[in-house]
Amino acid sequence: MELTTDAELERSTVVANRLMNRERRLTSYGRELGIDIAAVLRAAGTRPARWLDLCCGAAYALGEATHLLGDDAEIVGVDLVGYFACPPDPPRLRLVTASALTWRPDAPFDLITCVHGLHYIGDKLALLARIPGWLTEGGLFAANFDVRSIRLPDGTPAGRRLTSALRSQGFLYDARTRRIRHTGRRAVDLPYRYLGANDQAGPNYTGQPAVDSYYAAPGKPVAPPSTGDLS
Repeated sequence: MELTTDAELERSTVVANRLMNRERRLTSYGRELGIDIAAVLRAAGTRPARWLDLCCGAAYALGEATHLLGDDAEIVGVDLVGYFACPPDPPRLRLVTASALTWRPDAPFDLITCVHGLHYIGDKLALLARIPGWLTEGGLFAANFDVRSIRLPDGTPAGRRLTSALRSQGFLYDARTRRIRHTGRRAVDLPYRYLGANDQAGPNYTGQPAVDSYYAAPGKPVAPPSTGDLS
């Protein structure tokens, strides 16, 4: 199997044509992530509370939140495509066209969300490892995540060893709902070595084409192939 680099993946038609996030509304975040965005931000100990939405799509939901919360929240949306539906420079809303893997925040957040965006990220574990460091001490991260999209060099899912590693670093993973959470700021170490991604993995549990990510597991070194061919 020939794997793609993250730079190649970001030009992939599977990533560019993803439909999961483009027109998402604020009410759908409760259904997808099991949280009430406004309630979480209102309960934060800071004013304005800060919310980061990774892979935010057209940012309809973020525009709705700015009207609902007003000066009580500062909101940042990051998306690779950058076709935003909100008017330019709405109060307390900043929309950024960037890769979630290369973008870095300038201040911590009380809430970080990623609705179905991880399905299209190459080095998923690198992003998961960074995000808890972007939270406030009591901040919450919530996202959709399919652990079966993390594969070992032979193509098998990383399985329980990975979920155990995630839990050891403070993540809560629900295999039934395919949601992942982390509360509070901390440094995270996930010692898996990224090998590349497969954008031809086909539909995942959502029914949409998604991306599988390949890693060498801890304690099992694999020489990186020069051509990206693991066969």
